[in-house]
Amino acid sequence: MNLTMYTKIDRQLLWVNRIIVGFLVIITLVPLVYVVVASFMDPATLINQGISFNPKDWTTQGYSRVFADDAILRGFLNSLFYSFSFSFLTVFITMITAYPLSKPDLVGRRVIMIFFIITMFVGGGLIPTYLLIKNLGMLDTVWSLIVPGAINVWNIILARTYFMSLPKELSEAATIDGANDLQILFKIMLPLAKPIMFVLFLYAFVGQWNAYFDAMIYIKNPNLEPLQLVLRNILIQNQPSQDMVGSNTAMAEMKQIAELIKYATIVISSLPLIVMYPFFQKYFDKGVLVGSVKG
Repeated sequence: MNLTMYTKIDRQLLWVNRIIVGFLVIITLVPLVYVVVASFMDPATLINQGISFNPKDWTTQGYSRVFADDAILRGFLNSLFYSFSFSFLTVFITMITAYPLSKPDLVGRRVIMIFFIITMFVGGGLIPTYLLIKNLGMLDTVWSLIVPGAINVWNIILARTYFMSLPKELSEAATIDGANDLQILFKIMLPLAKPIMFVLFLYAFVGQWNAYFDAMIYIKNPNLEPLQLVLRNILIQNQPSQDMVGSNTAMAEMKQIAELIKYATIVISSLPLIVMYPFFQKYFDKGVLVGSVKG
């Protein structure tokens, strides 16, 4: 960057921005590095001295204990299924709902939007939702984690705004050529809406991947538990209890193992998202900005 083309004030602002961005990078990377290194460290060294970059102080004991449980692989596959299924379903519902709402000639559009927006502020609560899922026969099934949250009003608003930002001449030209609304949506609008679709997909995937509360409420079959719930159970099982009777040495060792497993589970649960994000990052600026500030 050639700084001579900027004024003195511009150069000062650029340096201020660099300092702020550098600070944000540091406060983001430090916790990440700490968690990764701590997950490989000997628990006694970690508790007594903190993290160390000396390989002699490292161990894979935490990962060995976590992966020794057969439920880890099953939970990982379950989470992949739940996350991908939920993401595809919510993106599909969002797009087919947002497109007609973006048309100014849709009868009752304002009433429909008001009805949607009300649901953002008023919810049924846990007990009515549980009873609804139970009466629908989805309790203790994969559908209890996929269907209930598939409709997200905020995502619909983003996609609707994105569709409104597209040139209306495209749909008018397709209509003149004899295309119907479904053909316009699937052959013209959806290909142009890939940025916002990828953004919504990643939002839904991250939310579903990190979720465990719904599974804890609706799922009783261990074979259907997602990874987050499995890791939570492992962490709780290895947590020393105050009611346990034993020597102080045994309690201290169990506390060290629990600390080590905690960091290992964080890394394991975050790894798929870290690997996945770079493939979607290029769509973020275009998808989020156009879908939120234009229209």
